[in-house]
Amino acid sequence: MFLFGTIVDALAIILGTTIGMMLPKIPDRMRDTVTKGLALCVIIIGLSMALSDMSDILLIIISIVAGSILGELLNIEGGLNRAAHRLERAVTRIYRGPIAEGFISATLLYCIGSMAIVGAIQDGIQGEHRTLLAKSMLDGFMAVVLSSTLGLGVGLSAIPVFLYQGTIAFVSHLVGNVLNTPMFIDTVTATGGLLIVAIGLNISGLTKIAVGNMLPAIVLAPLCKEIVHAIHALW
Repeated sequence: MFLFGTIVDALAIILGTTIGMMLPKIPDRMRDTVTKGLALCVIIIGLSMALSDMSDILLIIISIVAGSILGELLNIEGGLNRAAHRLERAVTRIYRGPIAEGFISATLLYCIGSMAIVGAIQDGIQGEHRTLLAKSMLDGFMAVVLSSTLGLGVGLSAIPVFLYQGTIAFVSHLVGNVLNTPMFIDTVTATGGLLIVAIGLNISGLTKIAVGNMLPAIVLAPLCKEIVHAIHALW
């Protein structure tokens, strides 16, 4: 079920909001420690995916470098941030209040990020839920934290999260049915794993990597593999 990860993520946000509204505000030290613990889990998941296919490490390196250059030229990270600000302005024009603040804050936190995109792509192409399940743990915990101060609006963000990730997963699923070969899936998994490691490092606060600008690598990696495979076939 290619939407399983997205469904779990949305339910985690709703559950976290329910718990958070019944609890007092979570201390900053506890929030920081738990967040960094979850970041370590994300890094481990990313490493396990990245190391799953080391036979094409040179192609993956080339794809990461070329994808990063393309992403920087397109400024994908900046585009995601601009989309976030447009969403914020649109919602606040419709309604100003505690529900709007919680809804906007949570939606931006959950949707405007590379983990949602990478996880949804993996979910759709190969039914791999580990990334989105890890994200659901993060999102559920953050829902507890946010809803303890911002209230019900945090839980309502589960709707755009489901629609956003679900759409990416659905489109990826359609693409995966056309290109569903072990070669394609292994390359996407390994490349996506490296991006997940970068996301985990960002969550931990150790560094700030513009992972959004590396997203083209997920497309370039299997494309490079197909080109190499075609060249070998000609020889």
